[in-house]
Amino acid sequence: MIKAGVIGGAGYAGSEVVRLLLAHPGVELCFVQSRSQEGKPVASVHRDLTGETDLVFTNEISTEIDVWILCLGHGEAQQWLANQAYQPHIKIIDLSHDFRAGGAWGGAPFVYGLPELFRDPIQTAQCVANPGCFATALQLALLPLAAAGQLSPVYATGITGATGAGQALSPTSHFPWRHANISAYKTLEHQHISEIKRSLSTAGATDPVLHFVPWRGDFARGIFVSCTTACTLDQGTVFQLFDDFYQSHPFTIISREMIDLKMAVNTNKCFLFTEKVGDQLVVHATIDNLLKGAAGQAVQNLNLMCGLPETAGLQLKSTVF
Repeated sequence: MIKAGVIGGAGYAGSEVVRLLLAHPGVELCFVQSRSQEGKPVASVHRDLTGETDLVFTNEISTEIDVWILCLGHGEAQQWLANQAYQPHIKIIDLSHDFRAGGAWGGAPFVYGLPELFRDPIQTAQCVANPGCFATALQLALLPLAAAGQLSPVYATGITGATGAGQALSPTSHFPWRHANISAYKTLEHQHISEIKRSLSTAGATDPVLHFVPWRGDFARGIFVSCTTACTLDQGTVFQLFDDFYQSHPFTIISREMIDLKMAVNTNKCFLFTEKVGDQLVVHATIDNLLKGAAGQAVQNLNLMCGLPETAGLQLKSTVF
């Protein structure tokens, strides 16, 4: 059994990691760290876990472990790791944005943790930086076009659930504001744009151009994005291009019919659908922001890093109704 510990297990992403690891057939969850909840039973904070675990939140960090999964806030993970003595036997998976553009712990560089593009280096990495949630959806929508040299400037919109804003309260995450409401934010300046463009360049795109407008949605979880780009390929060729690119990747699924958000919610899957209108191609993608966009992808990376089946612990049922 792989021994794992979660650093920052009280928030949305951390709680999802805890749930997945408690049910994982190849992992023993040894501790869950939280400064704010220290001393409390994990199940008293994440009440759906009542009867599932006797673990208590701790602020003590064990080094007798195989994997640390960092679910700290943006900016906190780098600082926290800098205060830890380097442990060459411990693998790191970080869910924040702190190492997505690079960096290292001791002498171990961080590998960008998108399995559909970097599966081989992830398998031999000691440290992995999990992609952002919008970044995951948009990259999976565009990577096959980038690899085929078919990526023209992209105009994308995307909508995310309230959990994408994290657990801390803000004016736009309160229920009275969010309910029956929708708004755009960070127009053309979302923090995930730079990491998306790096991956598209790695896949083969030359100086990729992405214009992205994100939206806040009136629902708890999930992401749906639509990307529009000029394309000379016919629809059948586009489907084949996407099929070929993702044929060995179990969680990215190419649909021949329009997709919807609930297909992906509560799963580690990304559903893609493409449609051609004139010379414009639209690629739709949907994921669960807390799973394929965070905790599920972290466990997928853990599986790859530790030599476990890539799908282990991730056979989850969607919440279609």
